[in-house]
Amino acid sequence: MQKLTVLLADDHTIMRQGLRAVLAVEADIEVVGEADNGRQAVQLVKKFLPDVVVMDITMPLLNGLEATRQITREVPSTRVIILSSYSDDEYVEQLTEAGAIGYLLKQTAADDLIKAIREAKQGNAYFSPAISRRMLDYYRRAFLSGEPVRKPTESLTSREREVVQLIAEGKTNKQIAAELFLSIKTVEKHRQQVMNRLNIHDIAGLTRYAMAKGLIEAKPAIGPG
Repeated sequence: MQKLTVLLADDHTIMRQGLRAVLAVEADIEVVGEADNGRQAVQLVKKFLPDVVVMDITMPLLNGLEATRQITREVPSTRVIILSSYSDDEYVEQLTEAGAIGYLLKQTAADDLIKAIREAKQGNAYFSPAISRRMLDYYRRAFLSGEPVRKPTESLTSREREVVQLIAEGKTNKQIAAELFLSIKTVEKHRQQVMNRLNIHDIAGLTRYAMAKGLIEAKPAIGPG
């Protein structure tokens, strides 16, 4: 029997270990690789050509949204399922627009994840029940009211989003250039274009933007004690 192959992409080791343990008991599923950042996930997908990727959103170097875009564009035979703690409509819209075939919340039961993986292999979409209800309600209201279905309003290109993430992670222009295989002058150009488009002209503002868009993980405020 040919097994259904899966790649796990999450920057938390304990999360990947838990997912691997859940999937290990399924006779028809094999985990062929693990990635702790989005860039590694893209590289491993090209290497192993898995049937399904289980993808987190907030990961270093390249977030799950951009990794999903690159995977579905460059390796269309691989299906991407998002497994995230974020359930906001904007995240769901952006990830499905990027090509994800499923979207599950991290509190999802193991049985749902396994079912989602098998459905994805067949090319079928699968969403957590709460997300499915919201999507259905939205499209029903849009149909009844005659309003056009909204499209994501993100104005940045894929490359510009990569640059924003790396800036927000504290990387210098030189480090960004090395990470993206670009010249420093090109990075500086992207950086200026991003700031002009967003009307944000400092790193703190770009960092807040990156957190709001899920490009990097929001850090909890540290209180006294």
